[in-house]
Amino acid sequence: MRRIQVIVCAAALAAGSSSAFAAGSASKGKEVFDQCSVCHNADSDEKKIGPGLKGLFKKGKLESTGKAPTEASVRGKIDEGGNGMPAYKDILSDQEKMDLIAYLKTL
Repeated sequence: MRRIQVIVCAAALAAGSSSAFAAGSASKGKEVFDQCSVCHNADSDEKKIGPGLKGLFKKGKLESTGKAPTEASVRGKIDEGGNGMPAYKDILSDQEKMDLIAYLKTL
């Protein structure tokens, strides 16, 4: 019985530590954002080519979709693009997208 408890505990710790590695890095996301800054302001909500992203996750809804700004809805917009924005689904890696979202949360 003790062996099973140890195995279950070790599995839980391993699962918890792998999710920590899945988190995005805001500093790396800032680097990814450099390619977005051609169309989007980071330091204001004024429109450039696309909407300004300052305070993105504090807004009630995304300008382009009308959805609440959640990680999933922002990730969907990054992946699929639309309204003049290119799709980045096959351009950015999953980690780059997580990093970008982590950065966007700091704006």
